[in-house]
Amino acid sequence: MRKDFLIFGSPLIGQEEIDEVVATLKSGWIGTGPKTHRFEEEFKQYVRAQHAVAVNSCTAALHLSLITAGVGPGDEVIVPSITFASTANVVVHCGAKVVFADCERATQNIDPEDVRRRITDKTKAIIVVHMAGRSANMGELMAIAKEHHLAVIEDAAHAVETEYKGRKVGTIGDLGCYSFYTTKNLVTAEGGMVVTNNEAYAERIRILSLHGMSADAWKRYGSEGYKHYDVVEAGYKYNMTDIQASLGIHQLARIEKSWQRRAAIWQQYNDELQGLPLILPAPVEKGDRHAYHLYTVLIDTDKTNVTRDEFLNEMTKRNIGTGVHFRPLHLRQYYRRALEHKEGDLPNTEWIGARTASIPLSAKLTDDDVRDVIDAIKGIFA
Repeated sequence: MRKDFLIFGSPLIGQEEIDEVVATLKSGWIGTGPKTHRFEEEFKQYVRAQHAVAVNSCTAALHLSLITAGVGPGDEVIVPSITFASTANVVVHCGAKVVFADCERATQNIDPEDVRRRITDKTKAIIVVHMAGRSANMGELMAIAKEHHLAVIEDAAHAVETEYKGRKVGTIGDLGCYSFYTTKNLVTAEGGMVVTNNEAYAERIRILSLHGMSADAWKRYGSEGYKHYDVVEAGYKYNMTDIQASLGIHQLARIEKSWQRRAAIWQQYNDELQGLPLILPAPVEKGDRHAYHLYTVLIDTDKTNVTRDEFLNEMTKRNIGTGVHFRPLHLRQYYRRALEHKEGDLPNTEWIGARTASIPLSAKLTDDDVRDVIDAIKGIFA
């Protein structure tokens, strides 16, 4: 057994980030400023988008994207039930109705055919989650959206490095939203980004993210002299700070190196967990690229009496941190009550939700850490 607890999702923070944060603190410009702008420019180049706006969370990115897409009271938005609560909560914040769709068992991504079944004359948008870093079937989803004149918002919280048929996810729909939370592949502690190829969308999101103040209001205290601003909308306090961007600049600079490390760990898990009563992640589709954000295993309850929750508890006893991504959102208390959902409504989502567990996958993991994870899993099923 490990002597110390292996934290799930612990980020790799280098000396470059630390030095940049210190330099930012010493500069006196710690709010939204030149480093946030630099991070936006470098991020949009990485994902090959025309516009990028940094915000304080992926939740903020999703909320602003829905508003910009025109979602409001009386509208419906289709959302996968295998996702974090924020993906659906932002729909509620817009005054619209969440319509949950089932997922595919093999990929855990939203099922295009179930999306098609749930479209009504009130449907305004689809939020597509690229689960665990695996691209959803964007070809079919975009075709459905085009046929029914729906906006597509990509929740790419898990998927900075992900590609679908050679294109970066987040740039395929109308708007793409990324998370830089502490457990993500690119970390700014808290933070997010919206990307789009629509200039008008980007401009409105930038204004909405900082109280509805006119564009470039953040420059009002700059060296060129005070600049008056106007308030053109009732906006939000969703802006990113230069302290966060100082982390992001260097996290982005080594994102491919970190991806390669996680890819190696992923392959080791694939090789060494074969033969256990686990359903391992499905292979990546040809032409796609997985971000390797979460390594989720499904407890094969047809082959073992160990339940998912027993597995989690046994891993904790062995000092290994784990996660659950995710229990079905449509059966959580609020949505079960608000939308009158019951067990059996989304069978694939519920099947996955009862079996799924995520094991450590981070560029920070040492070879010994990975060995400890594998040995702990083997010990549970020995």
